[in-house]
Amino acid sequence: MRDTPLSNCERRFLLKAIEEKKRLDGRQTYDYRNIKITFGTDYGCCVVELGRTRVFCQVSCELVPPKDSRPTEGIMFFNLELSPMASPAFEPNRQSELLVMLNRQLERCLRNSKCIDTESLCVVSGEKVWQIRVDVHVLNHDGNLMDAASIAAISALSHFRRPDVAIQGRDITVFSPEERDPIPLSIYHMPICVSFAFFLQGSYLLVDPCEQEERVKDGLLVIAMNKHREICSIQSSGGIMLLKDQVLRCSKIASVKVSEISELINKALENDRKIRKEGGKFGFAESMPKERITTLKRDEAPVEMTDVKETANEIVNKTETPTEAVSSPVLVAMGIAQVGEGIVNSWGLDEDEEDEPQTEDTKTDEVMVISDSEEEEVVFLNEEAQKPTKPSKQN
Repeated sequence: MRDTPLSNCERRFLLKAIEEKKRLDGRQTYDYRNIKITFGTDYGCCVVELGRTRVFCQVSCELVPPKDSRPTEGIMFFNLELSPMASPAFEPNRQSELLVMLNRQLERCLRNSKCIDTESLCVVSGEKVWQIRVDVHVLNHDGNLMDAASIAAISALSHFRRPDVAIQGRDITVFSPEERDPIPLSIYHMPICVSFAFFLQGSYLLVDPCEQEERVKDGLLVIAMNKHREICSIQSSGGIMLLKDQVLRCSKIASVKVSEISELINKALENDRKIRKEGGKFGFAESMPKERITTLKRDEAPVEMTDVKETANEIVNKTETPTEAVSSPVLVAMGIAQVGEGIVNSWGLDEDEEDEPQTEDTKTDEVMVISDSEEEEVVFLNEEAQKPTKPSKQN
């Protein structure tokens, strides 16, 4: 199922609002939406909410043979999926251009930037290494999937713990979390993507575009940077030409946003470690209040309740007096009456109509004749006598 395109009126409205430096959700030009990071019960499980965009990430590991070209390094594998649950525009079991672009950008951001020490994932050189698999699932699409996916992936990698191993000769023993504490990954830095959308041939710039703003954009610039202001990757799409000053301005904005997001991730990790150490409720159960439906949730809207009675009295006084009620209902046909406000309900037959007693002439008798080979029997059935009467037998 393809997504419904925007109408010309909606497109003109969005572009006019961008020209006036206004956005649909009330943000400023360089503002990010609210970011919420939630960790699951297992290590490496993370859900990131960027506004109404929700992304789930799960990190897992297994022992595999290494690559022949790099026998002493572990393997990093990234997989991003777009399901129809996130948006009706996504088709199942089909790779779209958006999916391929997101996978490549995620690999350049995390794998090619060497943010993880892959040599520490080696168990036996040339025989066994750890393969770290990062699965990213989009739960809801409301724009800027790249930023949400990068935040979820690096948060899940920072939260992940791999099992401890012991080597005795040719034997490799993998210990469970109950036997030995899991070991965290060695992460050098935390690269995070920041997206910039350009409109009207690069005349206007927005940070963290929503889904409707992405539909009317002319170009997109994605910068992956760490908190040390080192650019890990940069990608431009859309076919517009950007000036050097525009790219430098975007890099300065990205450095500020990356430092804020990195601090948020570190705080979330510290809170999770603290809760696990104290033995409190952690994981997704912490974010689910009791006696509350979490499937259909909405933001609370404040309601002014100071002058409710005075306002209600003014509204009642301003209303017009009701018109005079009709004395009697209008009978369209027998058994049908018009019923409304101020009209007495006279549903049914007319009040003047009385039930006339049924005379003997109008009574009908049912006669049933039963014939046999030996005798003929006549039975009369009427309303008054419920039992059949049997006449005397004639010779």
